[in-house]
Amino acid sequence: MEAVVEIYEGKSIFKGIAIGKIFYYQKGAQQVKREKVEDTAVEKARYEAASAKASEQLQALYEKAVKEVGEANAAVFEVHMMMLEDDDYVSSIVNMIETQNVNAEFAVATTGDNFAEMFSQMDDEYFKARAADVKDITERLISVLGEQETTGDIGDEPVIIVADDLAPSETVQMDKEKLLAFVTRHGSANSHTAILARTMNIPALIGVDIQEEWNGHMAVVDGRSGKLYIDPEEEILTKLKDDRKKEQEARELLSLLKGKEDVTADGKHIKLYANIAGVGDVANVLANDAAGIGLFRSEFLYLEAEDYPDEETQFLAYKRVAETMAGKKVVVRTLDIGADKQVDYFHLDKEENPAMGYRAIRICLDRPEIFRTQLRALIRASAYGEIAIMYPMIISVEEVREIKKIVESVKKELDEQGIPYGNFEQGIMIETPAAVMMSEELAAEVDFFSIGTNDLTQYTLAMDRQNMKLDTMYDPHHPAILKMIKMTIDNGHKGGCWVGICGELGADTTLTETFVKMGIDELSVSPSFVLPVRKIIRETTVK
Repeated sequence: MEAVVEIYEGKSIFKGIAIGKIFYYQKGAQQVKREKVEDTAVEKARYEAASAKASEQLQALYEKAVKEVGEANAAVFEVHMMMLEDDDYVSSIVNMIETQNVNAEFAVATTGDNFAEMFSQMDDEYFKARAADVKDITERLISVLGEQETTGDIGDEPVIIVADDLAPSETVQMDKEKLLAFVTRHGSANSHTAILARTMNIPALIGVDIQEEWNGHMAVVDGRSGKLYIDPEEEILTKLKDDRKKEQEARELLSLLKGKEDVTADGKHIKLYANIAGVGDVANVLANDAAGIGLFRSEFLYLEAEDYPDEETQFLAYKRVAETMAGKKVVVRTLDIGADKQVDYFHLDKEENPAMGYRAIRICLDRPEIFRTQLRALIRASAYGEIAIMYPMIISVEEVREIKKIVESVKKELDEQGIPYGNFEQGIMIETPAAVMMSEELAAEVDFFSIGTNDLTQYTLAMDRQNMKLDTMYDPHHPAILKMIKMTIDNGHKGGCWVGICGELGADTTLTETFVKMGIDELSVSPSFVLPVRKIIRETTVK
């Protein structure tokens, strides 16, 4: 009797199709018992020695990762080394050993559980993902204390890895030549393992109800639909093999577009840039052949910090991106927090409607000391590359003039201190209907517009884009949105501005031709969309 194909669903992290046998990856069981110790000094010394050895292991993993997935994606192990030495984490372990007279393993495990729980309870997705990092370094310390070795061995043939969860250190230790796909029960789209999967172009699913008895069975991971097929029938297997072949051919065709100009069939040049969240994403921008960075979301420097990032920290981040991009334009959006991006140390009040509340440029103009620190860092970085500064959530000419006064004041300060800076463009986000309606007047004040279609859509349609109940009604293709985009382009050009799109619609290939024909000058998209959008641009005729 023929086996019935089983189909499971999960959330896709990277699209693509993988076909092969399942390898059920199980972490070594680490049973930690509470033991009373007499000599706490000896136990502290054991912990300190284990911490030093764990740090050495992480350094080795970092060096391996740099070679295999690039410096940006290897940075997770630098984060782990810092977390290993975090004062709060270390103090908790040492204090527990001293005050409770317990063994180092128990103190480490308990602290790890407490910290992971604390991170997982936070609203911010980035911090939720850090729970996995705490678990990873905690398990590493326990392994070292117990003198266990972790090898990441997955056998000799290419396999689909199925696991409850995967730590970055586990994925990096695996032989990349033998990895077809990842499927996990836990994890998040923001986890470092998910980022590594995307970097290695490996299909990956999370949130799948995995089962140990799948080990050794034939399976297909379809990252397009988020489905996992266990022992697929021949008919399904043949179709998915054909789909995989077509995808590989399409990827090869796209790779031929690397190094080609972003120019329409009849000669109009379009700037095709990429969006990034931080310094670590620049490698992806270069790998996908973007002509520049159209949106550097600087708020991630704040979201990843425990306190306001100082001028030097920000300057070094902006400088590094500018230098790495080697003269290509880098558009940095100034701090855009509030609404769905909350930072504890800003102590923002809870609002009934935060999307329309105290956020972005409103915070910066209300707290000029924070704004000036960022502007000083950005303007200083302009000496090292082509930096452009972009201000979010603008609704009036008065706001822009106030910003320009602050910028002139900062430049004067830098001049007086003998600190060099370069020429830099200043632009604004067009993401409110008010900014669209005032776009002709605003164009006279700035060098460029970048249309943030995500917010522009929700404000124009009066629909919260995070409200799942409105998903079927939320229409970014609504004629009103397209009319506003066209109006912004026309008014920007009338005032001598170049005009781009940096919201999700910029990567919507069903609209690329429409935007080009509207007269758009620039599109900024996720790095992986650069080549698909380039293909459409090169096939488009404007006239």
